[in-house]
Amino acid sequence: MKKTLFALALTPLLALVPGCKSHLGAYAPLDSNAVTLENTAKFVLLDKGAQQSVTCLGLQETRLPDNRYQVVANLLNRENRRIQIQVNCVFKDAQGFPVEETPFQNFFLDENAQEGVKFVSSNDQAQRYTIRVRQAR
Repeated sequence: MKKTLFALALTPLLALVPGCKSHLGAYAPLDSNAVTLENTAKFVLLDKGAQQSVTCLGLQETRLPDNRYQVVANLLNRENRRIQIQVNCVFKDAQGFPVEETPFQNFFLDENAQEGVKFVSSNDQAQRYTIRVRQAR
């Protein structure tokens, strides 16, 4: 008797559980706004801590005489404390594909300080770039 009552009580709950669905064909890609931003923006912050602490006041782009790309980012510490960040640059071709990625560099920014961070591509293939900032770990 108790087993029957228990089974009857579970029956409505089982209706709420999704069943197995079959899927034919390809799947649509998941929304990837973070990746899209990194492919289109010239400056991105990679984590919440960097987003809260750092901003970019300006970017300066220059072609050197040997046709290499030089980029300088003017970074501002928005905090009233000294912070440590890591910055790198991904140089890209005209279609947005990476041709060179610099290693992350550690920087210390004093309270409310500004500092320029310079990157130079090692070849003349770079047409675009993305500067990426994250908190140091």
